Amino acid sequence: MLAIIVPAHDEENHLDACLASLEVSAKNPALRGEAVVRIVVLDDCTDGTAHLVQRHGATAVTICARNVGMARSAGASFALRQGARWLAFTDADSTVAADWLAAQLAQNSDAVCGTVSVDDWDSYGERMKAHFSATYNSCHGHRHIHGANLGVSASAYQKAGGFAPLACSEDVALVRALEACGCSIAWSAAPQVVTSARPAFKAPGGFGATLSRIEQLGQWVLAPKVAAA
Repeated sequence: MLAIIVPAHDEENHLDACLASLEVSAKNPALRGEAVVRIVVLDDCTDGTAHLVQRHGATAVTICARNVGMARSAGASFALRQGARWLAFTDADSTVAADWLAAQLAQNSDAVCGTVSVDDWDSYGERMKAHFSATYNSCHGHRHIHGANLGVSASAYQKAGGFAPLACSEDVALVRALEACGCSIAWSAAPQVVTSARPAFKAPGGFGATLSRIEQLGQWVLAPKVAAA
């Protein structure tokens, strides 16, 4: 069995699209019919997030921590108890490609760190879009770590000790622990995820916070660097 885990704190405005994309990915023919459980960790939700989970036929795990590391950990623990052999993680404000889960497994690694893209820069405008295009490495061999696009085998996850109870950078901490354990990691561009550039980000040190910091500091790079001849 495979598991997809999504932490969510009041995400009724984004989760519908996320779950719809996960359903498509879970039915990809390349998975050969292997069971996929979609787990949404409802972390102190007070809006309609739980209703969306039910409507999409996903599984809800409820905690009250407002901590993304604890939310991912709770989802992973539930999946492991159900017998999942692979844990795939994304975020509620993200949508995955139809072959996302299959592409993670195709890397034949203990863990997969994938890339992200943004399809709506309205909150920031063309300058941020140009900066992202100029500075973000979306090729194989990149070194990005995104909780919105992360996969790990059950055995490697347990060997590394799982997610730490961190309010941010829990994904980075897990990957560093995997590296320390000697696990193989694929830095792949194949499993693509489209994520949000919303200014009202949830994780204080995540992708949204990074964009906000660039905006505040005005540290723009508007054209790709050209290597010297």
